[in-house]
Order: sequence, then structure tokens, then C-alpha cells
Amino acid sequence: MVLFEIILGITALIFLFVLYRKRSHSYWARRNVPFMKPSLIWGNLDNPLLTKHGLKVDIKNAYEYFKRHGHKHGGIFFTSDPVWIPVDLELIKNILQKDFAHFTSHGLSADPERDPLSGNVFNLDGEDWKFVRSKLSPNFSSGKMKMMFNTLLECGVPMIDHVDQQSKRGDALDVKEILASYTTDVIGSCAFGIDCNSFKDPNSDFRRCGRKVFEPSFNNVLRMIVAFVAPFLRHVVKFKMISNDVEKFFMDLVSGLFEYRKANGIVRNDFIQLFIEMREKAKETGEKTLTLPQITAQAFVFFLGGFETSSSTMTLCLHELAFNQDIQDKLRAEVRETMKKNNGELTYDSIMEMKYMDQVVNETLRKYPIVPFVMRACTKDYRVPDSNATISKGMKVFISTLGIHRDPAYYPNPDKFDPERFSDENKSNIPNNAYIPFGEGPRICIGLRFGLMQTKMGLSMLLNKFKFSPPAGEKYDFHFDPKSFNLCKEGSVFLKIEKM
Repeated sequence: MVLFEIILGITALIFLFVLYRKRSHSYWARRNVPFMKPSLIWGNLDNPLLTKHGLKVDIKNAYEYFKRHGHKHGGIFFTSDPVWIPVDLELIKNILQKDFAHFTSHGLSADPERDPLSGNVFNLDGEDWKFVRSKLSPNFSSGKMKMMFNTLLECGVPMIDHVDQQSKRGDALDVKEILASYTTDVIGSCAFGIDCNSFKDPNSDFRRCGRKVFEPSFNNVLRMIVAFVAPFLRHVVKFKMISNDVEKFFMDLVSGLFEYRKANGIVRNDFIQLFIEMREKAKETGEKTLTLPQITAQAFVFFLGGFETSSSTMTLCLHELAFNQDIQDKLRAEVRETMKKNNGELTYDSIMEMKYMDQVVNETLRKYPIVPFVMRACTKDYRVPDSNATISKGMKVFISTLGIHRDPAYYPNPDKFDPERFSDENKSNIPNNAYIPFGEGPRICIGLRFGLMQTKMGLSMLLNKFKFSPPAGEKYDFHFDPKSFNLCKEGSVFLKIEKM
């Protein structure tokens, strides 16, 4: 009798679960929005714990499905939650720019009281976002970038020395690790005024934190699932997006730097100094400014953005150049010609004015947009233009940057690495909003100038001295890391490096 009741109870629960899911999965049909047929458990997601490609490809697949069926937009499901996928470029432009007032949020909840580092400009919404963004924007002007340029040059010297020494052994080197060490040193110095010395100490605190946040571990996969698939769990189980030891490291670091510099009268050309000056000015004028925890959150997200995105972009660029020697030779020639015109030196203006370098970096970000989708959340009901559909407040919106950048309608032969797409003669063929590696509109990546400067600097220094080629017998092979939020190659990236 007891066994029968247990079986009956389980059967009833299964029935109710199926009924609930069927009802949830009818959301788009009830609103006359085209949708992909979902599976009962994961909706339109691959099992996030066993996936072989990750969320970035799930979103790309949805984009391609709706594009293939002639739809300008459509709906999918993250388990039982509806998610909106815009496809039409004009619609995407409206969401990111013209109708931004309806989509001001990234859809990532911040909880600064319990999870201080989550209170960064990427996560914040509404007036909090406006206030923090307004305080940060002056720090990313071209003038501030020029001010930090020499610091980037200095950080490049240990990288060149390291590659020079290691390449003499004749073995292929992991450029992914080399460039992660370089960007760690750059961010450590430019943001915090700290010499990380990553090439001499690969287990420095900064390098360790970078690995911990981005390594494809079970904990990081779980954090990604919570952030994108079930954000409500953060509040139910008191789940923090950043581990306690990483949080403590950055909180102690920033507060310690403020106290040390104030006590010793130290002034440096870095972001911490800009924050110090901002707070001093606020004391004089009485205007509202950022608190120390708020500053720490912004410094942390700058560390993440500057470390991972630039190192991955440079890694993927060198990987492509190794398999495209003609492009590598042409780019190296431009770098050397530019240096020759500037007495053998690299300057901020000369790096940013290199046309072919710009084409190569643009094509790298076209083929490999490091952030593979743009996230938004609907902040007030939105009537989709030229349709009867209304997107409700709170709806998550995913724009597939990867899907757009690999769309043959915009980029013929999209899997080919071809910097000529961005030449003066050809770039007019690219439709508006078909190239959005940094997002677009008021929430465009605030650090894009710094990221591009760092990327072009690192590539220039390396290509001036070294030739990169595939290890003997290796054929072109690329698999996305399924456990990474960003778009990067799975595993290490070994290349043969020869001094020239």
C-alpha cells in the first residue's frame, strides 16, 4: 500500500511537472511569435552540464533557425523561461539605440550589499548605472589612453624577452598563456599601479585570480548557469557570482592602495589615481561620488574585461596569422614601416592609425567576437515594429553577435579569415549593425579604446620581432571552449615562434 502511494505521488508530480512545462512552453505561441520547438527539460538549450558547445552556440543556432525561416525575430526557452531573439538588423538597431529606453538593462542582477563586486557598471541598471557610467566615462577618453601608453610599452618588454628566450628551445609555445600573462601585467599596472611580474612569477595573485575567474571549471559553469538560465537562484540560495577569496583579494587591494598612496603622497598614471582624484574633487565640490566598494567593483570588472578579452583576441589573431602567412607578412611590413617613420618606436597615434592592423583586428573580432552575444532585458513593454507582437517588461533579450558575424548574407564565405572585408574599398559593403563586437548604443563597451590599444600594441611588438607558424604537421582546427562564457579556443594554443 505504501509503495503504491509513493508511485502514485511520483506519477502525480511528473504529471504536474509536464503540465507546467507544456504551459510554460506555449508562451510564444499564445503571443503569435515564431518559436523553436523546445525540449521538455532544457527548452532550447543543450544540457549546460554536458554541452559540447555552450550557450554561445545555442544562441547562434536560434539566430540561424529564425533567419533560415524568414523571421525577423523569434522566441526560445531557457528551460521554461521565454527568451527573445531579434534577427533583423534594423530591429537590432532599434533595440540597442533608437528604442534603448525599452532595453536599458543587461538583465544581470546586481546585489552590491551581499556581493560587492557584482555592483559594477556591466551589471547595474537604471539610475545606478547612469551614475556610475558618468563617473567612469572620462577615464576612458583618448587623452587618458595616451597617458597610459608608455605603461603598455613597458609591460611588453618582459613579454618579448620571455618569448625570445623560450623560442630558442625550438618547441612550440602556448601563446594563450603568454598573452594572458602580458594582459595581466598591463591591467595590474594600468589599473592598480602594481608590477605583477607574471613572466617571472606565473602564480602571482593577479594571475591566479584571472585563472580562477575564467578557468573552465565546474564552479564557473554553475555560475554561468545561474546568471543566464536561473538568476532567481542567486537570491534563493544566497549564491555569489564571485568567490569569496577573489572578492577579498580585490577589496583588500583597492582599500590598501588608497591608504598607502594617501599616506605616502604617491601619484601614478593609472585608474586608481583617477579614482583618487575623483573622490578628492568631490570632497571640494560636495558632489556625489563613488564609494570605495563601488570603486573596487569597477576596478574588478576592468580587470576582467582588459585581461580576458584582449588576450583572447590576440591569441585568436596570432592563430589565424600562423595559418595565413601572407596576411602575417603584410601586417608585419606595416608595423615595421610605421616604426621606421617614428624613429624605430611605437607611439599611440601611429598604432591607432595603422590601417591594415585595424583591418586584421576587425576581422579577428568579426570571426571571433569575444563576447558572442549582446544581452538586454526589456525594461518596459515594447511593441515590435511592423508586427502585432509585444515584448513584455522583464523579458530577456539575446542578440547573437556570433550569428551576425558569421552570416553569409553579410560576410560571404564567413569562415574565411579575410581582413580585406574591412578595407576602405570594401567596408561599405558591410550593412549597418552587422559588426557589433563591443555592443552598440549607450551601453557599448566602455573600455573598447583601451582594449583596442592593448591588442594592437601587443600584436605590433610581437610581429616586429617574431614569425608565428603552426607546429609541424598541425592542420587548422578550432573548437569553442563549451565551458567558457567568452568565445575562445578550447585548450592551449601552441604555435612555433621564430625570431626574425
